[in-house]
Amino acid sequence: MSGAPGATERADDGAPRAPDGATPAGALAEPGRRYPLTTVGALVVSPSDRLLFIRTHKWGDRWGVPGGKVEWGESLLEAVHREVREETCLLLDEVRWGPVQEAVLHPEFHRPAHFVLVNVIARARSEAVTLNDEAQAFLWCTPEEGAALDLNEPTERLLAHYRAHGFDTPPLTPPPVRGRLATGDGAHR
Repeated sequence: MSGAPGATERADDGAPRAPDGATPAGALAEPGRRYPLTTVGALVVSPSDRLLFIRTHKWGDRWGVPGGKVEWGESLLEAVHREVREETCLLLDEVRWGPVQEAVLHPEFHRPAHFVLVNVIARARSEAVTLNDEAQAFLWCTPEEGAALDLNEPTERLLAHYRAHGFDTPPLTPPPVRGRLATGDGAHR
C-alpha cells in the first residue's frame, strides 16, 4: 500500500484501508445495502441543575437534545464532547451513560433513517449557549418543565430515564487502549 499520508489506500484485496490499516465503515458492505448510523445525544445538566433542550427542524420542530453521528475512529465520549461543543459551544465536565435506543424510520425525523441512539447525561460547565445552524432555539428548564415541552419521542424516553435515575449511572469512559477491546475482566484483546 502506498499513497499520501492520511489518505485512504487500497489493500491487495482491493478493499479501502485507512492509513493505519483499518477498514473504513461500510467498506466491506454489499453494494446498495444500508446500515444503521451510530449517534450520540446528550441531556445536558447545568451547574444549577437545569436541563438543556434545543428545538430542531430535523425532528419536526420538536424539542430534543444536542447530538449527532459518531465519526470514524472516534470514541463515544469524544463524539459527545464534539457534538455538544459544535451545536452549543458548551464544555462538559462529567458524562454518564443514559439509555440506548433505536429510531428505525422514525416519523418525527425529517428523512428516512435508522439510528442507534447512544444517550448520555452530561454536566456542563456553564449555561452560556451559542447555537450553530442545526437548532433554532434553546432553553434551560427543570425536569418537570421539560416534561411539559413538545419533545421528540427519543428525548421523552431520555428525560424519563433521567427523572428515574438522575446522575446515578456509570460514567462513560474512553477505551483504555486505542485499537484494543476492553473485555470487562481487565484484559484487552
